[in-house]
Amino acid sequence: MKPVLAILNDYQDVALSFGDFDSLRPHFDIRVFRRAFASDSETVAELTDAQVVVAMRERTSLGRNVIEALPQLKLIVTTGTRNAAIDLAAAAERGVVVSGTGMSRHAAGEHTWALLMAAARHIPAEVADLRAGGWQISVGAELHGRTLGIVGLGHIGSQMARYAQAFGMTVLAWSANLDAAHARELGVEPVTKERLFAESDVVTVHLVLSERSRGVVGAAELAALGPTGLLVNTSRGPLVDEAALVAALSSGTLGAAALDVFDAEPLPADHPLRTLPNVVATPHIGFVTDAAYSTAYSQAVEDIHAWRHGAPIRLL
Repeated sequence: MKPVLAILNDYQDVALSFGDFDSLRPHFDIRVFRRAFASDSETVAELTDAQVVVAMRERTSLGRNVIEALPQLKLIVTTGTRNAAIDLAAAAERGVVVSGTGMSRHAAGEHTWALLMAAARHIPAEVADLRAGGWQISVGAELHGRTLGIVGLGHIGSQMARYAQAFGMTVLAWSANLDAAHARELGVEPVTKERLFAESDVVTVHLVLSERSRGVVGAAELAALGPTGLLVNTSRGPLVDEAALVAALSSGTLGAAALDVFDAEPLPADHPLRTLPNVVATPHIGFVTDAAYSTAYSQAVEDIHAWRHGAPIRLL
């Protein structure tokens, strides 16, 4: 009997078409799981005989309790080079190799800007109204001459600065460890957190989630951004206090939000962020592009072949 290779959370049923998994069929029984597991116990039940697991980003938690309950597990391949859902220490203790892959350096930034534009010009509402037989229901906001605040000026934050400047926006930036010289080189003004939220028309969040950054945007920041302000978050849901966000959007304290990430994913069917009229939301698809998937799944296959031959690559 061949060992099992499990491909997780292939929502679109496309993984096998983006990587040469056929080259692995002589060695593995390949099983594709399209939906998210509801709990750790379900994850363990479904993967109990898996020797290799290919994880799509952080869609499935592979914590200590899961890793220790999978007796056959020898290799985890995560798409991307960082995955907070995998307990690397537990994997190392169990002798489980963890490899990563490349993704796309452009997909998330492009999607962030698309969401920002869609919210500013009320595109989802206008499209829905047009399909229902209507004609013009809103007045959009121009970006030219307005101010974008960027929380976190790393790779994606820097992309956002360039996009904003191309649209004629003034750009401010803040983070706890902001490199002020780097910001100025980009034509971005480094400011305090308080000033960023008080002076920006749009704020976009681009930080790595950690205990320090969790909840970095809360009720005070949302109130400062104000009833005409737009908050954009395509990084990680818990960077923003979700309860405070829902309250601010519901009360009109905050004008609108454009979101691709949430505290719980998939987002529960009855969650208010699905139905609030001043929210433009997508189901964490910032990295879901043809180029990103091609790189991720083709390199996942390379990782598995390398591990089989005793020379694992792209180790995390």
